[in-house]
Amino acid sequence: MATTMDAAAPTKDKTTQEYSEDQLPEFSPMPWTLSEIRAAIPPHLHVRQTWKGLLYLARDVILAAIVWKLGLGIDPTFKSAAAVQTLTPVGAEVARWGAWLVYWWFQGLIFTGIWVIGHECGHGAFSDNKRVNDIVGFITHTFLWTPYFSWQISHHRHHSNHASMERDEVYVPKTRSDVGLPKEDGINKIDYEEYLGDTPIYTLYMLLRQQFLAFPAYLLFNVSGQKNYPKWTNHFDPNSVLFTKRQRNVVIMSNIGIAAMVWGVMESSRIWGFSEVMKLYGIPWLLVTHWFIMITYLHHTDIELPHYRNKQWNFQRGAAATVDRNFLGWQGRFFLHDVAHFHVIHHFFPMMPFYHGPEATKYLKEFIGDHYRYSDKPVFKALWDTYNECQFVEDEGDVIFYRNKKGQAMVRPAAPYREPSTPATVAAQ
Repeated sequence: MATTMDAAAPTKDKTTQEYSEDQLPEFSPMPWTLSEIRAAIPPHLHVRQTWKGLLYLARDVILAAIVWKLGLGIDPTFKSAAAVQTLTPVGAEVARWGAWLVYWWFQGLIFTGIWVIGHECGHGAFSDNKRVNDIVGFITHTFLWTPYFSWQISHHRHHSNHASMERDEVYVPKTRSDVGLPKEDGINKIDYEEYLGDTPIYTLYMLLRQQFLAFPAYLLFNVSGQKNYPKWTNHFDPNSVLFTKRQRNVVIMSNIGIAAMVWGVMESSRIWGFSEVMKLYGIPWLLVTHWFIMITYLHHTDIELPHYRNKQWNFQRGAAATVDRNFLGWQGRFFLHDVAHFHVIHHFFPMMPFYHGPEATKYLKEFIGDHYRYSDKPVFKALWDTYNECQFVEDEGDVIFYRNKKGQAMVRPAAPYREPSTPATVAAQ
């Protein structure tokens, strides 16, 4: 497989009426142990420096305060008599909302960077001092409506089981039976359009719903989480299957933090007005959920990424089933602390601090070769394409890949890992 994922899809003659899986590139799971991969990464790249993490946090907080201060001046500036006289009433109003759009864009990115710092703390990558990690992580995540300890627990389980169909916590693919598709028998043609076809408008609606509601839905209702969990599984119930009895108190502590935020937002709305709170804080927070979901979705979802069942899964194979992306260019690197650009190495070594990600990735690429995946496709196009392409995986097989709305895959397992009952071909729609 090619290391740049966008180049790996096979080309097909437009006049060809039949799609053949025999022509797809083959995939064999990586053979190395985690110890072998770790030995390829210089030890100093695992070292965590508390002072450096605090400097990045201070930078983010200062940037957020500066942008917030500028945001406070938007309405007074563009509603002033001088602005209305100079720009005309309509021009001043357009300029005012244009300024708010700029504010929301950058404050949303800055807030997301602060959320990433909390994520680092949850992994113990921010500092080698657990108390520092928990204090900083609790404050930063609670400020952005994430129950720190509760999400830390389930997120750790996700890292420990990523790409396992049986045990992963989130972004578990739907199977053929989940979406109500009959099994291919190589004889009867399936009208995939009837099952999976949606209008572009409806697809856009569903995509936007995912982007802005998926994280709260996951926390509250286990949406996109492990399907084997009981109904009503959520991150706020101390007795949830997600947690052990020993973790009960920290779950309650996380809930108290979120309750304090509810009170704080309500009190702020009473004092300064709901619209002011929404403009200065609410919309940037909503954009945090968008960026976070977009980043994680594109990290873990691609038609060329494998998923595993049974004994074919191990930690390092799951870690390699992620993709680095050129996410918003310099803005993604600066504001989001490289969380999207260098995510594969993070899955191999979650306790490695983000500022070592670029250098460590070079060593990782040299060692695992084609098993390292990178995409430079523009991320909004990647989001649309991935949402449309990654529809379901097969119910059988221990090494499996997503299929698109035509029931077609872009990669197939190599012969030793192939399910014999998988049909060789399906008719192109």
